[in-house]
Amino acid sequence: MKDLVIATNNQGKAREYEKMFAPMGFTIHTLKDFDPITINEDGATFEENATIKATTVMNTLSIPVIADDSGLMVDALNGEPGIHSARYAGDHDDLANRKKLLKELSNVPDEKRTAHFHTTIVALKPNGNKLVANGRVDGHILYEAKGSNGFGYDPVFYVDVLNCSMAELTPEQKNKISHRGNALRELMNNFDKWWNN
Repeated sequence: MKDLVIATNNQGKAREYEKMFAPMGFTIHTLKDFDPITINEDGATFEENATIKATTVMNTLSIPVIADDSGLMVDALNGEPGIHSARYAGDHDDLANRKKLLKELSNVPDEKRTAHFHTTIVALKPNGNKLVANGRVDGHILYEAKGSNGFGYDPVFYVDVLNCSMAELTPEQKNKISHRGNALRELMNNFDKWWNN
């Protein structure tokens, strides 16, 4: 059995991973498949938080784990909301987070609204083998939400190379250019070597 735990309760995120690993014969599990696991994400970087998630889940279940941490980094806000992206305006409230972000940037002109999404993925096995991959996508912050796909900050994140917001892309289009898609592709480049060691 090739079992792999994706350390998330987010079904959208889980589907992205399943698409990648199911053809390789993996059975994908998420945190929803197990008793609740308390994870204290108190790292100072994306990699630290992803490592904390992966280590906590792996120590509890003794199964190889993939965890990621992602966030939006806005240049005019010195990289904020960064690792606090999901809880920027409270606890995992996408609409409140977007409203707070737009308010913070209300007096910032177009040319200074540059930003990027970042993802760090950490894969960890019970034998201690660790694999780290990173991805990013550049763009800038809109003045109002556009599009109805995606989640989080997608409706206010304008993808410069595609001339539309992240939320105006289909899931397939998003996966081709997204920070998580880019990090997943980097992960897959080294995955077989990690899995077989």
